[in-house]
Amino acid sequence: MSQHLSEQELIRREKLQKLNEQGIDAYPAALYPISHYSTDIKDQFTEETKEQFAEVCVAGRVMSIGDKGKVLFVKIQDTKGIFQLYVKKDEICPNEDKTLWDLVVKPLDIGDIIGATGYVFITKTGETSLHTQTFTLLTKCLKPLPVVKRDEEGNVFDEVTDPEFKYRQRYADLIVNPDIKKTFIGRTTIINTIRNFLNEQGALEVDTPVLQNIPGGAAARPFITHHNALDVPFYLRIANELYLKRLIVGGFDWVYEFSRNFRNEGMDRTHNPEFTVLEWYTAYKDYFWMMEITETLLEKIAMAVHGKTDVQVGEKIISFKAPFKRITIFDAIKENTGIDISEMEEPALREVCATLKIQVPNNIGKGKLIDEIFGATSEHTYSQPTFIMDYPVEMSPLTKKHRSKKGLVERFELMINGKEVANAYSELNDPIDQRERFEEQIKLMERGDDEAMFIDHDFLRALEYGMPPTSGIGIGIDRLCMMILNQPSIQDVLLFPQMRPEKQD
Repeated sequence: MSQHLSEQELIRREKLQKLNEQGIDAYPAALYPISHYSTDIKDQFTEETKEQFAEVCVAGRVMSIGDKGKVLFVKIQDTKGIFQLYVKKDEICPNEDKTLWDLVVKPLDIGDIIGATGYVFITKTGETSLHTQTFTLLTKCLKPLPVVKRDEEGNVFDEVTDPEFKYRQRYADLIVNPDIKKTFIGRTTIINTIRNFLNEQGALEVDTPVLQNIPGGAAARPFITHHNALDVPFYLRIANELYLKRLIVGGFDWVYEFSRNFRNEGMDRTHNPEFTVLEWYTAYKDYFWMMEITETLLEKIAMAVHGKTDVQVGEKIISFKAPFKRITIFDAIKENTGIDISEMEEPALREVCATLKIQVPNNIGKGKLIDEIFGATSEHTYSQPTFIMDYPVEMSPLTKKHRSKKGLVERFELMINGKEVANAYSELNDPIDQRERFEEQIKLMERGDDEAMFIDHDFLRALEYGMPPTSGIGIGIDRLCMMILNQPSIQDVLLFPQMRPEKQD
């Protein structure tokens, strides 16, 4: 991208040139020994503890400068908050050489990263500050930071709230809106809570391939690339399910992975083409057990982040207190439409879609039609955590047939705030049945369904060695973070969401 410099950017470059001419390195390579952080100093400094703050070393980004001639009041922002430096010319330049003051301190710009040492005191205005004794320029900022304007309640309302800025220049967004760090710290808390929970249960974290020669484990449109060394097409994974099941065949009882998945589909407030899913598979368990442990896990996550199970999500209060409601998909549709579709085949389902004014393509089969009806009429109605259970076999090519209900499978989806957050099965481990299900998917592919599954012959071979009864689940980490952290868009819980390439000048 070509660069057109503003007047302020030119001025900053002139300052940098003057530093270079005087042999002052504006980007020194050095270990800087930070001893304290802003909030720690402000929370702990008192008259009784001041001896502990007699020698302090801090560093951070300049966010404001109060110029009083021979004294500067400089607010710096470190990783924990804002802290004030009291910088007096005669203190940091006690001899006749005023080069440091004239070339570094006085021309300081908002955004520069500096280090300072000194002792902590309280100013006449009552602000805890560092009486600076040494001053170091650590990084010269050449681009002015966006100006943040706030209303009387502290809400940001200028251009830094623009998604184009927030998502494309996340680095600048983090600087001028440091409160958003809480969202991403919260995301890490969620992931660590899950990892600790699973590890304590005896699960084993593993890695599986991102590049796959067959895009298996889900019904989705893949990204396609080319493997030059092998001279064959490869796919970015749409799911890691089939690889994790191979490990269950191999003798591991419980495996999990935080999987970065890729689906070449739409983008909106709840979909990003690159996303994170937690999947785990546990031998000798079924989907009833999976519901119970999922409830327990989500309750722990809410407690870890908020200290309570009631979580604010938009204008709603979502309770993550177990147990969660359970209802079959057919009962959910009947509950919301008054129509019982449990015995219907494809022609009748198409009539229902027409009656309900749901537009559906001609190339999808019975399973997708039921999915469309549920999505249009029912999914959004389940705000509180709800397990939608017992799906038709046509919707679930990797799921074990129901032990007592003909034509159904042992599967649930967890709905929270009207969105699917998790999908789980009693896993299909009959290799003959699995081959027949894959062949049905091929028929759908021939009808033009570009989300139908490929046949994974190696996975079928693995099943022929024998996979014990197994339950598996996939949890959408990004969507879960949206709800637990009360963020309206998936882009708000991704540090770097996908965006259209920036236009070149």
